[in-house]
Amino acid sequence: TLFSLLSQKFQVRLGEHQKTEELEEEEERLASLIQKCPNMRLLRQLHARILTRPLPLSTFSFALSKVLAFCALSPLGDIHYARTLFAQIPNPSIFSWNSLIKGCSQIQNPSKEPLLLFKKLAETGYPAPNSFTLAFVLKACAVVAALGEGVQVHCRVLRGGFGGSLFVQTALVNFYGKCEEIGVARKVFDEMPERNLVAWTAMISGHTRVGAVNEAMGLFREMQKAGVGPDAVTLVSVVSACAVAGALDIGCWLHAYIEKYFVSTDLELETALLDMYAKCGCIERAKQVFDSMPVKDTRAWSSMIMGFACHGLSEDAIDAFQQMLEAKVMPDHVTFIGILSACAHGGLVSEGRRYWSLMLEFGIEPSVEHYGCIVDLLCRSGLVEDAYKIVTTTTIPPNPATWRSLLTGCKKEKLLNLGEVVAGYLFKIEPLNPENYILLSNLYSSVSQWEKMSELRKKMKERGIKPIPGCSSIEVDGVVHEFVMSDRSHPEMKMLREFMEEMAERVRDTGYRPSISDVLHKVVDEEKEGALGEHSERFAIAYGLLKTRAPVVIRVVKNLRVCGDCHEVIKIVSKIYEREIIVRDRVRFHKFIKGTCSCKDFW
Repeated sequence: TLFSLLSQKFQVRLGEHQKTEELEEEEERLASLIQKCPNMRLLRQLHARILTRPLPLSTFSFALSKVLAFCALSPLGDIHYARTLFAQIPNPSIFSWNSLIKGCSQIQNPSKEPLLLFKKLAETGYPAPNSFTLAFVLKACAVVAALGEGVQVHCRVLRGGFGGSLFVQTALVNFYGKCEEIGVARKVFDEMPERNLVAWTAMISGHTRVGAVNEAMGLFREMQKAGVGPDAVTLVSVVSACAVAGALDIGCWLHAYIEKYFVSTDLELETALLDMYAKCGCIERAKQVFDSMPVKDTRAWSSMIMGFACHGLSEDAIDAFQQMLEAKVMPDHVTFIGILSACAHGGLVSEGRRYWSLMLEFGIEPSVEHYGCIVDLLCRSGLVEDAYKIVTTTTIPPNPATWRSLLTGCKKEKLLNLGEVVAGYLFKIEPLNPENYILLSNLYSSVSQWEKMSELRKKMKERGIKPIPGCSSIEVDGVVHEFVMSDRSHPEMKMLREFMEEMAERVRDTGYRPSISDVLHKVVDEEKEGALGEHSERFAIAYGLLKTRAPVVIRVVKNLRVCGDCHEVIKIVSKIYEREIIVRDRVRFHKFIKGTCSCKDFW
């Protein structure tokens, strides 16, 4: 009898085990079918089949979670369908929560929806978030730069004991890097016992965001020493850092590295290389990269058009735009920003108006950036009143950059009354931005309104508003050197100043006389001339002349516009030293060769 009872129990347990295996096989089969769905139509049919079949509760819940994951995460899915399905699941698993949180952070126009979902999850108390939940929420915070919410999630990480998770640590580095809290990102990174490729890439990308190209390159070298090989995503970050800083030598080395080690390139990396060459003043190499691309999407065409535009090659930009249309690649709003900018830099008013009309034909609603381009075009061409009419009649409120274009146009045409009106709008929008005051001061200086300029300077002093210092950088032997106006900090400053005195003397010997109207203070002419000689781009160019020899091109990047006097001096320097000098200011590139500039004095 005892043997009989034991045999019966064994048979029951064996039956349960077989049943579990059958369920596991069923779940695997359902998961495979869902994963292989080619479109939402078949996915909906499969979903309907799951709902009508008599499945055990565990298998039913498992199948629904896989359907939800497909809808939320697959490129073929539908996030709206995922939201609807999630709302109908009585007790969604943590896998379902994670799928929806991650999916909502990947949509084209992300919002704080993932953060609200996480808050709801925390309020329900069940199921408990896991390391994947926290990592996905941190990624969502990074996407929308939600620093405050991300810090709260970080606290949750520490309280929940997830601080040792490599997945969570990497998400924290990425989050703080994208929020430009690079110091905190570095602290988390340094405390990681193990660093994977994603963590290294996030750290390099974070430094790129804040323009720390030397640090980004240093991290890239550390990563190589650690035996971690870069992928296309890593290289996009490093190449982008070179684009920001204008570090062409490093960018060329990276391009050679990619070709030597056969790093798998994709559209994004190829476009990053194209953008890097364009922003480093090497538009010919940018064109070579572009021509060699087997596939060119809208972003690649737009980058090439934008590159031509900022180099003042308006006709090339127009040709590229026409080729894009012939290749049946649909232009987007960025493409039209590029082509309108090209027209602005070339003073092509009729062409600019034609492309504006074409943009409307393509069904692209003009954005504030498009209005800024058309206003810039009109102001550069002397049609300031027409530009003002557009700004004051458009339904889209103009941004500060658009008002500044108008104010610059007023200065160029010496329109004092209109300039003061425009400045009034700017002061309402940005009452503490020093650039607005400097532009109005420029206008007063151009029409010799010294009393008004002094009064404006007094207001700035009373409100504690200080001008943004000019900063220029130059890359020499793979290191980016930065200079600010009246610089004293560079370790080779003594030798550099001696060379600058020699350079200034040779410039004066050509008959040059400084344009003292470019100095905003009402002081004696000698002091004004001295102030002009202290502009940051002159330090950078002098350093390039001192440290390099022809035919090396001197490439300088400046954070502000080049003033008229410096523009004239650089033309002379390029001639007397027989050197090609390329200066990238905030507006465009200036290529100086043999005493002339590519902008033809129109910028």
